[in-house]
Amino acid sequence: MAMSVFVGGENFDELRTSGCYYVDKTELLYELRQDSKNKVTLFTRPRRFGKTLTMRMMESFFDIRRDSRAVFDGLAIMKHEEFCTEWMNQYPVLFITLKDAEGLNFQGAYGMLRSIISDLCVKHSYLGRSEKADSDDAERFKKLKAKTASDDEIKGALLLLTRMMAAHYGKPVILLIDEYDVPLAKANEEKEAGERYYGQMLDVIRGIMSTALKSNDYLKFAVITGCLRIAKESIFTGVNNFKSYSVLDDKFSKYFGFTQSEVDELLKTADLEEKRDTFREWYDGYIFGNEYVYCPWDVVNYTSELLYKKTAMPKNYWANTSGNGIIRDFAGHDDFDVTDKFETLMNGGAIVQTISDELTYDSLHETEDNLWSVLLMTGYLTKADPEEDGNTVSLRIPNAEIADVFETAVVRLFQERLDRRKQRELMDAFWSGDADTATKLVSDFLFDTISFHDYHEDYYHAFLTGIFIGLGYGVKSNHEQGLGRTDITLTDKRNRRALVIEAKKSDCEENMEKDCNDTLKQIVEKKYAEALKGYRQIECYGIAFFQKSALVKKL
Repeated sequence: MAMSVFVGGENFDELRTSGCYYVDKTELLYELRQDSKNKVTLFTRPRRFGKTLTMRMMESFFDIRRDSRAVFDGLAIMKHEEFCTEWMNQYPVLFITLKDAEGLNFQGAYGMLRSIISDLCVKHSYLGRSEKADSDDAERFKKLKAKTASDDEIKGALLLLTRMMAAHYGKPVILLIDEYDVPLAKANEEKEAGERYYGQMLDVIRGIMSTALKSNDYLKFAVITGCLRIAKESIFTGVNNFKSYSVLDDKFSKYFGFTQSEVDELLKTADLEEKRDTFREWYDGYIFGNEYVYCPWDVVNYTSELLYKKTAMPKNYWANTSGNGIIRDFAGHDDFDVTDKFETLMNGGAIVQTISDELTYDSLHETEDNLWSVLLMTGYLTKADPEEDGNTVSLRIPNAEIADVFETAVVRLFQERLDRRKQRELMDAFWSGDADTATKLVSDFLFDTISFHDYHEDYYHAFLTGIFIGLGYGVKSNHEQGLGRTDITLTDKRNRRALVIEAKKSDCEENMEKDCNDTLKQIVEKKYAEALKGYRQIECYGIAFFQKSALVKKL
């Protein structure tokens, strides 16, 4: 039977019964309980690294209401026979995800949270009918289900449900909270957009967490996932035996993301081994703890496309999963200048920064270190060296996909921040034949932007195109014209005039004059201007670039 993969699915049981390929991460269950006796465990990882699927796997394994032997058959956890006898389907499990608890304002987000809790009560509606339920608890449960509960009852919802489940089954409850920080992240985003409700949402989430996790006698243990660890004093105050594992920690590092051996096995099964280098270039490069890992979302999506079409090209799957505004906010921040560091990163280098894995969303922009920490924790950057330990680490962009995210965000930022007055001055210089003024203004624009691709010619072409876009002219790049392809052709049909620009990257500053003359010679030999029929004025320019310097000459 042909191999198939499970794209976008987060239901573990459905994945296993569908016959789709599964990268076995079940050993996490054993390590979680045998090697770690934490009452509360928090895993923080970037989005699209399998957090929800892992939590659903835990739910399936531990849930007393299921018989999960068939879905776990043949997986690594089944080798631990005594462990499975003790833990498999032996405890009541309460699973909740907060990924949809968001809104444009507090009322909207809080309404979504009420609905999530109501749906949870519907899923466990048997608790309202349980003979072992306390009458007061049954009444509160009824109000939660009907979305009529008070604010305090919403904050105590998970405590209530664990208490009722423990009473019903006569066993303590395993609590799984997925994407716990999404309501806070979304509240912070809306705060930035003008709607300030972060403090209100923090109060609600703090209340839910503290009542469910602090001195809860009905709790066997809890596992929580999110992108960031919210500072303990902000949300987990008083929660004892609490342990957090971030991208900096060695323990559990191989369970979120695909290791090289796992990807190799997947590609072998899919008969795609010849694509190994492409997968590595585009989707590998993350270092969690001391483990190199791939982004599972990307690997599964690209594998799916290759199974359908063997010639499919790699692309950016990450960019479509959510906004990448944090990069643009960071690059455009007025309180500190990160231009040089961004250039280093985008040209394949590494920077050294002090990192904190304990943050609060409302303080992300307070220091430069905080923002670098967020870029690391959310997967835009990774450690450069798996052997590095401590809070001062080298950071780099992990792979071609994230480099593309950076490039897109920074180019857009550059275009948005262009000085329109200077743009018009530059165009006036080009139309009037003032090469000296054009040299000065192009160099100014170049100095103000972030350079990438190690100053390759493609970067300079994109840079020039970006300057001209939005001025009402027709702009063509690498367009067939005359006897070749012009780098840039700009047309002003209203005034029947055009610009032809040929650009070249110089190897050193001393060669800029010669290279500029060579570009003018190419314009003549390839007859670029002659192909522009019907234009009364045609100006031709050669531009030579060396790092952040430009030289403009007119034909």
